[in-house]
Amino acid sequence: MMLAMVTGRVVPAVVVVMALLLCGASEAWTGEIRGRVVCDVCGDSSVGPEDHVLQGAEVAVLCITKSGDVFNYQAFTNSKGVYKVAETMPESDRWVSCLARPLSSFHEHCTRRGDAHSGIKFSYNLPSGHSHTVKPFLYKPAAAPMYCS
Repeated sequence: MMLAMVTGRVVPAVVVVMALLLCGASEAWTGEIRGRVVCDVCGDSSVGPEDHVLQGAEVAVLCITKSGDVFNYQAFTNSKGVYKVAETMPESDRWVSCLARPLSSFHEHCTRRGDAHSGIKFSYNLPSGHSHTVKPFLYKPAAAPMYCS
């Protein structure tokens, strides 16, 4: 067993190392933002059974921290139309507000932005390890199919 001398007392070295690590470390915080990108086939501004997810759509997420730093993230949707961004940082400098906005859809028929807003701004006040879900971003085709009428 390794021993160390601390202020005239002999204590196990493991205790000394742990004390040094814990005193200088700030608590880590992890945040996550997720959402979906969907092709609104009928252009009715709602997600229904005729709609489908868009793989490869690009989304930007901008977050401001407690100290005023700005983090800009870029994400692409997976095969389920879901994008995610996550960050681990000191609790003292975590995200306080974010803006998520769609950038582009690479689907051959569904490339026009379907919702009127250019982005969704929100406060981020969740505890570490929790996820904020953004409402789906919608794209629509240039012309809706006949069955939508």
